[in-house]
Amino acid sequence: MQLVRGLHNLRPQHRGCVATIGNFDGVHRGHQAILARLRERAAELGVPSCVVLFEPQPREYFDPKGAPARLSRLRDKLALLAAEGVDRVLCLAFNPRLRELSAAEFVQRVLLDGLEVRHLEVGDDFRFGCDRAGDFAFLAEAARREGFTVEAAKTVEIDAERVSSTRVRQALASGDFVLAERMLGRPFRIVGRVLHGQKLGRQLNAPTANVQLKRKRAPLTGVYLVSAEIDGRPWPGVANIGVRPSVAGDGSAHLEVHLLDFAGDLYGRRLTVAFHHKLRDEQRFASLEALKTAIAADIAAARAHWHGQPLK
Repeated sequence: MQLVRGLHNLRPQHRGCVATIGNFDGVHRGHQAILARLRERAAELGVPSCVVLFEPQPREYFDPKGAPARLSRLRDKLALLAAEGVDRVLCLAFNPRLRELSAAEFVQRVLLDGLEVRHLEVGDDFRFGCDRAGDFAFLAEAARREGFTVEAAKTVEIDAERVSSTRVRQALASGDFVLAERMLGRPFRIVGRVLHGQKLGRQLNAPTANVQLKRKRAPLTGVYLVSAEIDGRPWPGVANIGVRPSVAGDGSAHLEVHLLDFAGDLYGRRLTVAFHHKLRDEQRFASLEALKTAIAADIAAARAHWHGQPLK
């Protein structure tokens, strides 16, 4: 899959495609349905498929503190899109210049001049342009006038409710990992590089892998039963994700993973951590000894859960 950053990097060979536009946060089953239709139309027309997305995501640009936590970072999102068979991603910087484009200017500069789009596939609630003035009706009229086609993707529902990134976040926040997995089509995972930390886990008889989050906010907080993929094998464990209120820290979210009976060096490696069940909320303990007792209980709960359980 090819990544093109910015309209200025589009070349003649990038023109002529079928495209879709959106955040694609989490690449859930609703997104997957759009991408499946995109593949079909690309094959029918004999042109590449292209996903247009934005960095930062629009809500992060307008409200950095209030924007929802991401389900997937850009790097993870690109990997998920590649796995869905996308040929090309056009990543546009969401900045004042892009924010001020009218709906008509967006169509002209991005879809026509930039991509020479042959077909456009969009979500049923897609809005675009300055003040979100553009909608499906606007696109349909532009398509009729300019000679491309546009189609609104069908809503994907689970339990009679629309699958969305917001609903996935709600399922994660409530600890409903079964529903989250049904909507994502896979367990919820966080991928990050293992960094050197404070080494406090060793003092607590629970050495941990300090997994780099690289995100302003995490969609989870608390203590969880997890599995991590190591050399192609899922390894059971328990993880804390949060600000670590019982120890001095920087106030940022951290992900620390204790793998049961693992002996090895993970520093510098990228670790894929899948979340399966919430044990408890993160809490402040009065002493390191109390924290140590709680961690021992968490590990015991993880052992009891994973004993004889298949991992995925």
